[in-house]
Amino acid sequence: MSKIKSLDELKKIREEAKNSTSLRTTGENPDRVVIKVGMATCGIAAGARVVMGALIDEIARLQLENVSVMATGCVGMCYAEPIVEVHTPGRGVIRYGNVSEKLARDIIEKHIVAGELLEDVIVGREA
Repeated sequence: MSKIKSLDELKKIREEAKNSTSLRTTGENPDRVVIKVGMATCGIAAGARVVMGALIDEIARLQLENVSVMATGCVGMCYAEPIVEVHTPGRGVIRYGNVSEKLARDIIEKHIVAGELLEDVIVGREA
């Protein structure tokens, strides 16, 4: 890691860290989309950390302010890990299985932004 050479550099690093961690909070906004990533041992072993990182990166890249990402435990479908749940107000929960880094980015771009479901990888739904 390189040395910080100015107060402006430090402020920039602080702002980037603040933006990244703010994606992991849900807030009280009822219109907020909440994405949960299965981060139990089975999920982590299957690559959930990379998936969570891709989700956070894509949300930040697209500057989506109404979306939060958080970790959750095992949902009992270890065979489908990494699992990503998308909780959309008024539309219920869609659970995607075997999520890769690329699929995580597709979930943001297609499901969250464009409103399209990725039917081929849905492993569960809740009304």
